[in-house]
Amino acid sequence: MQLPLTELTPTAYARKLCDDLDVGVDNLCVDERSASDLWADSGAMALTGCADGPALGCPAPLAACAQGAWQSVCHLSPDALDPEIPAYRMLGERAALFGYERQGAMSPGGSCRLLECVDGWLAVNLPREHDWRSLPALLEHDVDTWEELATKLSDLPLQVMLDRARLMGLAVARDDVSGNVPWCRQTRCSPAAPPAGRSPLVVDLSSLWAGPLCAELLAQSGARVIKLESQTRPDGARHGNARFFDLLNARKQSVALDFDSSSGRRCLQELLKRADIVIEASRPRALRQLGVEAETLVREDSGKVWVSITGYGREEPMANWVAFGDDAGVAAGLSRAMNRVHGAPVFVGDAIADPLTGLHAAAAALAAWQKGGGVLLDISLRSVVAHCLSSGYASLDTPTAVRSPVAREMNARAPQLGANTQYVLVSLGIRC
Repeated sequence: MQLPLTELTPTAYARKLCDDLDVGVDNLCVDERSASDLWADSGAMALTGCADGPALGCPAPLAACAQGAWQSVCHLSPDALDPEIPAYRMLGERAALFGYERQGAMSPGGSCRLLECVDGWLAVNLPREHDWRSLPALLEHDVDTWEELATKLSDLPLQVMLDRARLMGLAVARDDVSGNVPWCRQTRCSPAAPPAGRSPLVVDLSSLWAGPLCAELLAQSGARVIKLESQTRPDGARHGNARFFDLLNARKQSVALDFDSSSGRRCLQELLKRADIVIEASRPRALRQLGVEAETLVREDSGKVWVSITGYGREEPMANWVAFGDDAGVAAGLSRAMNRVHGAPVFVGDAIADPLTGLHAAAAALAAWQKGGGVLLDISLRSVVAHCLSSGYASLDTPTAVRSPVAREMNARAPQLGANTQYVLVSLGIRC
């Protein structure tokens, strides 16, 4: 479906998504606000640009795409959700709760930086302690600070560093997207089942932001959502801002299992078999180590929808590449676009790929479920952002005031780890 050569609006993008998902657009909510106005109001624009300079417009219509994706979710759940809710402000709500600000070539959260190699820019994301411990092996030299890392990289070839870092499981990226990228690859594993006529049971195995947001939106649409975590390695977001974790998980039931035990893995398998929709954000080999084969589970249950959220997709060798929201945005071409129009490569928003992917994944999951399931949905952070970047444009003019990031209110608290384990297992008839 070709978009008109005018500034993208939420409705135009929602129509495109519905077309991608083979969903009718009758009675689709109309929202003709401009992409540039929404960007200025989203909170993400305030996070884009250098700390000592102005907030920058983005040529990619990211806020319009976010609102259009929300419209698509609402279109699929017309009795549960309000399409006029400003979902595009989700792009800035983590920053609002953490107090992040724009920092130019450093991400608002501070863990990712754009560093110059001999022949180009490399995004290096080091959010975990063991990432820093890997740097001496990567560079064959001790490195303790960002300044030392920048100095070493400035003498090294970009592609060599990129390939070596990916082999070591580091989240690094360069702009390597060309052409229009499909944001969702669908693999049919079994025939579609007749419509269930009920709300789905969702098992959310994901962590951090994109996957949990997808599951949260499904919970808002009426699904029963079970957040399934390892007892020893739970969602890392539990250790961060409590309000942000509540926003993504308060509507879910919490189940915690010992994945190192045979009984825990057996319970895991039983929960996945009973799920109508499974959401996970792991590299495929990580689940295989637990005895979980996504394609097999969907093939054995014709009504199941499996939502796989990764950095770069499930195909080799990209299936094993690590990505987070900031570096995935660079890989999709956002920093290159900013360099082209503003003369400097900077980060766009805060981990922008995460909320965009969560919104898109929720629309894809609902559409697949309503059409009878039997499919595996391969959705990557990079592909979603690249698709938004190629779907239209936003004017760099900002006729409206630039809004600071804001977050939704959530009065409920997310359950403690494993708080609902016994209740959920008994209610689903699972004995481990």
